Parts: sequence; C-alpha cells; structure tokens
Amino acid sequence: MIRLNPLGHRARRLVARFARGEYLSLHLIIGFLASVIALFLFGMITDDVVHNEPITAIDHALAAWMRSHATPLGDQIAIAISFIGGASAMTPIAIIGAFVFAYRRAWIMLSGWIAAFAGGGVLDWLLKQIIRRPRPAGADLFIHDASFSFPSGHAMGSLIGFAMLAYALITFWPPAHRHRSLVVVAAVILVLLVGSSRIYLGVHYLSDVVAGFAAGIVWTTACVTGIEVASGRKHPLIEITE
Repeated sequence: MIRLNPLGHRARRLVARFARGEYLSLHLIIGFLASVIALFLFGMITDDVVHNEPITAIDHALAAWMRSHATPLGDQIAIAISFIGGASAMTPIAIIGAFVFAYRRAWIMLSGWIAAFAGGGVLDWLLKQIIRRPRPAGADLFIHDASFSFPSGHAMGSLIGFAMLAYALITFWPPAHRHRSLVVVAAVILVLLVGSSRIYLGVHYLSDVVAGFAAGIVWTTACVTGIEVASGRKHPLIEITE
C-alpha cells in the first residue's frame, strides 16, 4: 500500500483552500504588489523628469524620430486611436456604466466605478499641476488648449477606463467571464495603442505615457480592491476538488 506524503497532501489542501475560499486574500496580495511596483515606477520616472535626468534625452530623441517618420495618414490613424482614450469616449462609457449599475442596484460596483473615473480625472489634473512639464515642441498642431504634459491623461484615463470596463464585463456578463482572457487582452491592446498614438502625434513624451500607465495601475488597483473588499467576494478563478 502506497502512503501519501503528508507534506504533499497538506500542500494540495492549501492550494484547494486558496482556490475555494481565499480568492480575496490572493487578490489583495496581487493588488498590493502591482500597486507597489507601479508606484515605484511612477516615482522613479517623476524624479528623473523633475531633475532632467537622462530619461529626458531619450524622450526628446524618440519624439523627434517619431515626428520625422510621421505621415498624414499615420496622423489620421493616430488621431482616431487617441480619440478612444480621451474624455470624449471615456465620459460616455463612465455614464452608461453608472446607469447600468444603478439600474441593477449594484451599489458597491457603482461607487467603485464612479471613484475610478472621477478620481482618475482629478488625479491626472493634480499631477499635471504639480509637475507642470511643458508639452513637446510642435504639440500645438494637435493640442489646442493649454495643458501640461506629465503624466499623459490619455494613457492614465484609457488604462483606468478599459481596465474597469473589462473588470465589470467579467464580473457581471457571463459571456465575458467565459472569455475573460480575450477581454483582458483586448483591453491591454487598446490601452497600448492609445499610449503609442500620443507619442506618435508628438503631444506626449514616452515618460509621460509610461508614468500615466503607472498612475493608472495604482488607482485602478485601489478601486478594484475596494470593490472586492466591500463586497467580500469569494469567487475562485479555478475549481479544485479533493
């Protein structure tokens, strides 16, 4: 008769416990780690930008190279992509989502949803006012209002918006839950396209976009974690049976 290794059996039971009932704890750990990494990245980039470190030379070189290879068709494509990450597209998504959650009486989700979109806008404005980095030379070809460059509001806003949309779809819409990998990949691609379009158009530096992504990750993680904690959700991603 073969006896099971007690340590191996305990390990399987531990994995099963996480799969069944410790989803929230695992989520908190992952969210915390993601926030710490993103916050560190944002702080490092901000320090380099404020003190005019070598990263700014990379910013200027890439911006000049991008615009030297730009074409009228490329500009039009980049403008269209950039539009989906701006306030003109994000605001309707925020409003429609808020109405849906209010109609379904999903009050916790509604609160987190509003916090994500409204708080993200306030955070972007506040960071711009603190850093006050000028736009790249030639940005006035596509930007007609006076605003600062760091961080990229489109990068931050699109990450927050599409991440929250993906989270909401996976949570509340069964077809999206079954194909959650595709939903997440689609959201990531859209966010990266928006960020790239801002660099291509010469309205943001590379560091603006990366910092916008980092700030967006921190804020989105905070909002999603708040929703998970408030709802006490325990819905494992994998089912393991003994």
